[in-house]
Parts: sequence; structure tokens; C-alpha cells
Amino acid sequence: MTQLSVNVNKIATLRNARGGNVPDLVRVALDCERFGAQGITVHPRPDERHIRYQDVYDLKQVLTTEFNIEGNPIPSFMELVGRVRPHQVTLVPDAPDALTSSAGWDVATNRSFLTEILAQLKEWGIRTSIFVGTDLRNLEEAASIGTDRVELYTEPYAALYAEDRERAIAPFVQAAEHALSLGLELNAGHDLSLENLAFFSASIPGLSEVSIGHALISDALYLGLEETIRRYRSCLRQD
Repeated sequence: MTQLSVNVNKIATLRNARGGNVPDLVRVALDCERFGAQGITVHPRPDERHIRYQDVYDLKQVLTTEFNIEGNPIPSFMELVGRVRPHQVTLVPDAPDALTSSAGWDVATNRSFLTEILAQLKEWGIRTSIFVGTDLRNLEEAASIGTDRVELYTEPYAALYAEDRERAIAPFVQAAEHALSLGLELNAGHDLSLENLAFFSASIPGLSEVSIGHALISDALYLGLEETIRRYRSCLRQD
């Protein structure tokens, strides 16, 4: 069964808008675990406009499920993950001022840099994942430099889903099958929602994990956090 990792960045955004510690990020993350989430994801950026580096240390002390830290592996990010040693690090090529992640890595262009980063993460005993699109050659490059997983950037799927879900899913099925044939494990994330997740999950072979933040936290405003996580978990069940 595909694991659900809840990205809690939006909780930190809301907290930071007012100052103080309301809502309490750590409490929300623990509630996510209690309600059935199988992991927690954070994406600290250098300006700390949502997740702060201190949040990462605080979460590490209390989480009991998988902890996934994603981001661009600049020196301060690497220092952070070297201290925290999460279960997984997802490498994302976003600029410091990016509103949100908008593309995957061109692995061939960044081969030397990514190889060095992967080697360091593996030395620390951290599972590695590289954020990528559906280009098959790029997946081959990712496999060749030794990453454990790739995370498929699913915004193109989400954008096309309402118009033509079969056309939307086709390149992701092909990419997933190719990734698995190369020995890669498979994650996915970005703009997955209650509207499009069940079809994605049912269509993609070997999907280990999805990371969902914005849509899930938004749904929780209407449904409550416990019911929202229950519904997202239900989208991932194949029974």
C-alpha cells in the first residue's frame, strides 16, 4: 500500500503570518500521525518563510513515523539534514525565492553535483529521492548516479486531469514502469488532491509514497484533519 506523507509547510505559513506558536506545528504533525499519516514532510527554505530550521529539530525529537525533508541541497540545508538524519531526503531544484517547486532536476546537467550530494546522504544512512519529471532518459540518469528513489513531479497530471485523465496519466505510467525497471523506488507529489489521487494511485505501479500538503491542509479546513487524512488514505487503498 502506498504511504501518505503529510507536508506541514502550510501550517507553518499560517503560524508565521501572526507570530507566536498558533497553530502549533509540532502538535499538528503529531495529530497527523495519530490520525493515520505514515510520514511527515517538511520543505525548509533559506528565508524560513514557512518551515524554520528549528522546526525540523523540534519535529525530529517527537515524530514516530517517517520523516522526509525536501529541498535544494545548499550548504545550510545539508548541514541541517546532517544533524537531523531524517529517514529520507528529497532533493528539489527550487530557487531560494521560489513560491513552490515547479520543475524536476535535469540530472545529466547536474550529474557531478547530485552524485556528490547523494554520496554524502548515503554516508549518513539517509534514503535518497530526486524530484524529477517523466522524461525517460532523465530517469536513466537518476538511476545511474545511485539514488534510491525518484519523486515524480505531478503538477502536469493534476493540471490536465479534469480535461482528460487518461491523457494526463499516460506519461506517468510510462515513467513509473521505466523507473521500476531501472531498480528505482517511486514517490510522487505536487498538486495531488482528493479529486485526482485515487485515479493516480490506481494507475501507477509500484508507488511507494505520496507527499501532499497544500490540498490536504486546505481540505482539513472544511472536513477536519482526522477525516481529511482518512479520505486521503482511502484514495491510496487498492482493496
